[in-house]
Amino acid sequence: MPPDPVRLADVKSWLSRASADMRAAEHGMTAEPPLVGDVLFHTQQVVEKCFKGFLAWHDVPFRKTHSLEELGELCLSIDRSLESVVERAVPLTEYAWKFRYPGVYEDPSPDEATESLAVVEAVWTAVVVRLPEKARPT
Repeated sequence: MPPDPVRLADVKSWLSRASADMRAAEHGMTAEPPLVGDVLFHTQQVVEKCFKGFLAWHDVPFRKTHSLEELGELCLSIDRSLESVVERAVPLTEYAWKFRYPGVYEDPSPDEATESLAVVEAVWTAVVVRLPEKARPT
């Protein structure tokens, strides 16, 4: 039986948006100097949208949240083999807000952004390979 077309479109939309955030993060690293705070924001967004796409595919409801721990736990309820990437991704949660608003925060380093991009690659790969080809963005 073919997948529900609405669910399929929803999953592809989450992953397409994740892909756009990944491109934005990578592009931010090419600026001189790199736009590290923006890169970190987009890495959090990639993971959030990957997790939400995975949950949507499995028809698992989730609330509006930026918490990668909460979303990751829901993903783990479906597939425990995602544990290592979820653990690596959870610390990125704070990038949804930490450098987006004024505050007393130490500027993030380019190394922090490079590591976050590596986490994003791991999450993207782990999620996409667990979805059928037709659910992946083109």
